[in-house]
Amino acid sequence: MTRADFSCFVSLLRPRAAALLAAGALALGIGSGAAVLTTPAAAQPQGAPISFADLAEQLLPTVVNISTTQVVERGDQEDFEEMFREFFERRGQGAPPPRRRANSLGSGFIIDPEGYVVTNNHVIAEADTVEVVLSDDTTYEAEVIGTDPETDLALLKVNPTSPLPSTIWGNSNDVRVGDWVLAVGNPFGLGGSVTAGIISARSRDINAGPYDDFLQTDAAINRGNSGGPMFNLDGEVIGINTAIFSPSGGSIGIGFAVPSAIAQNVIESLRRFGEVRRGWLGVRIQTVTEELAGELDLPPPGTGAYVANVIDGGPAESAGIVQGDVIITFDDRPVADTRGLVRMVAETSVGRDVAVVVWREGDRQTVQVNLGQRDSEALAAAAPPPRDPEEVLDLPALGLSLGAMTDERRESFALEEGVGGVVVTEVDSGGSADEKGLQPGDVIVEVDQERVATPNEVESYVEQAREAERRSLTLLVYRGGEYQWIVLRIGQG
Repeated sequence: MTRADFSCFVSLLRPRAAALLAAGALALGIGSGAAVLTTPAAAQPQGAPISFADLAEQLLPTVVNISTTQVVERGDQEDFEEMFREFFERRGQGAPPPRRRANSLGSGFIIDPEGYVVTNNHVIAEADTVEVVLSDDTTYEAEVIGTDPETDLALLKVNPTSPLPSTIWGNSNDVRVGDWVLAVGNPFGLGGSVTAGIISARSRDINAGPYDDFLQTDAAINRGNSGGPMFNLDGEVIGINTAIFSPSGGSIGIGFAVPSAIAQNVIESLRRFGEVRRGWLGVRIQTVTEELAGELDLPPPGTGAYVANVIDGGPAESAGIVQGDVIITFDDRPVADTRGLVRMVAETSVGRDVAVVVWREGDRQTVQVNLGQRDSEALAAAAPPPRDPEEVLDLPALGLSLGAMTDERRESFALEEGVGGVVVTEVDSGGSADEKGLQPGDVIVEVDQERVATPNEVESYVEQAREAERRSLTLLVYRGGEYQWIVLRIGQG
């Protein structure tokens, strides 16, 4: 399996999500004595078509197969095998070739008769050549116009001899759980295949990137379907099939698609600029927890994003947003949590004036923010330099020392491969961590419901809490196959 093929599969969701999926699978077992509903509504869901044939016939020509080729350096094992092969066959024919070519397959769809094609970034990542194969087997070499790894989307361009059949975008915000959808693509390289199902859930976060907001479907999606469209019954693209949850590698009815509400803006930016230009607010935010709401007299959890810090010179500072504000609406849209706000800001055009409502000292206030452009390189330059993975960071305020998750620490503390986070390497006697029973080998997975991957990130949350005059942090800790929430006091260290 190539890297592109492998990336199509999400074998590990967040551990809590995986546990819920496992529990759900057990809870849904049906015995022979189960009651059966016989009402017409149950037997035939409202709006279900007698056949998808007419719609499939209309849509199939707009979906393409993506074929990529990548030159891969030959590994030592392959050189060894080739040496044996030559020894036992014939000598004197020269050294084995130093490189080989790897092929992978995916799907895509045409969004413009002039030859613009959408697919997943992982389908064409690191490819040396990309070909687009139409439903009539016509093949074109494709140019990569732009890619966006953060949403796993890519835009290609071919030069057809005549206008191509194309799709139209639908509005994924109008999609409801239970709506029928069609998935069209190139599973296992078989060519145009159609599967049907329903929307199983919305706004799924599978920990694939900062803008996760996936549509979940039970329509069969397999290897090779990546990059293909998800259609509603009006024949509109409301998602791009991107990943599946599958312990076995095949479809088990849990597939995920990037919603068109995100994809359409990303693709338009790639087409205009060759890159994605995202809005930037200039704040560091965290989720409003019950403890945080109680300590600081904030709106209840599920209402807003707490401003832990305002970046100097950023759009938020210029607009008058201050540390301690809770952003409760953005551009007339309610903000439920940090993840939702991050997506809203990223989807908004750079330079646009946006109304932001904040909760400040018990009152609502509205400010106008002129969004800047999120510049990953500039943000990375402003961040503290990463520590050596082997280095240990002492945090006296929490009474512990932390290290990054490395192969050596994973082996030393017998941690499973799927576990991610920051490893507790030492606990100070009598400190905050010791009071709560933390011990070396524990893994801090989240701080205040935000994922952490480095000791620096944990240290940053401690500093933000201190600046906000908070007295504790909430940690999600993994130990021995189980997860538990711990409220840890911030000491004076």
